[in-house]
Amino acid sequence: MQHDEVIWQVIRHKHCSFMAKIETGIFCRNPYNVTGICNRSSCPLANSRYATIRDHDGVSYLYMKTIERAHMPNKLWERVKLPRNYEKALEIIDKHLKYWPKFLVHKAKQRLTKMTQMRMRMRKLALKTREKIMTTPRKETKRESRRQEKAEKAALLDKSIEKELLERLSKGVYGDIYNYPERKYLEILGRKAMQLVSEEEDEEEHEVEYVEGYDDLEEEDDMEDFDGLGIRDSGLDDDTVGMDGEDEDDDEEAVAVHQKRGRKDSVLARRRAEKDEPSANSKKKAKVLVEVEHEDTGERRTAVQ
Repeated sequence: MQHDEVIWQVIRHKHCSFMAKIETGIFCRNPYNVTGICNRSSCPLANSRYATIRDHDGVSYLYMKTIERAHMPNKLWERVKLPRNYEKALEIIDKHLKYWPKFLVHKAKQRLTKMTQMRMRMRKLALKTREKIMTTPRKETKRESRRQEKAEKAALLDKSIEKELLERLSKGVYGDIYNYPERKYLEILGRKAMQLVSEEEDEEEHEVEYVEGYDDLEEEDDMEDFDGLGIRDSGLDDDTVGMDGEDEDDDEEAVAVHQKRGRKDSVLARRRAEKDEPSANSKKKAKVLVEVEHEDTGERRTAVQ
């Protein structure tokens, strides 16, 4: 037969595995404790009629214990699932704990309130992005650094051995005694030659060249000048032809011929002008023939100006 007062005297004054004594007070680690404090009214072991609220994966349950099931430890606690709605959960608690002590009803509701507030805070924190503090194990970092040093030393040793073997093969120390992969040897030699060529190119000084930037524009200006000269020459030819009594059709053909010649000879004329001496660039005076006829004598005299 269960006697609550005897159980409490033994637990309180002798030994209890759920008791936690600290400077601020005495607490209880039993998961069924409704308040978390070690006292007579809150102890789930020393009360044959007890009620509490527990949480399983975000779902709240109402646990109830009665003295009628004290002889069946596997069916000692009656569990009722509470809805997520806070008001409906309070109604269910009032319904199942209608004739229970008011202290247990009040503490059960208070525990439900605290658990719902805790779930709300957990959801808000899950939505926020927070920094995660990670520890760096000192032993693993030291181990990795030692392995890295060993790998670097091994790589340097392999390179030095490869270099020494290549030098010996190039000098012909081994001759035809040993069989070695000739293809790989040639690839390494080609790689070495490419490195030497790239180094020589880097060492060479960059040559500076000066290039004329307006060749096309000068050629166009020269062509325009020669076109003007051709037109003037054609005008002079037209006058002479008119004086001699030739037709207008012949004048137009002469103008076209002069224009074509002027365009073709524009480049050649510019090149010749650059090669000539400065004295030759000066313009020459045009020679004019003057004929004088005397009426009395009938003689004609020519003079050059």
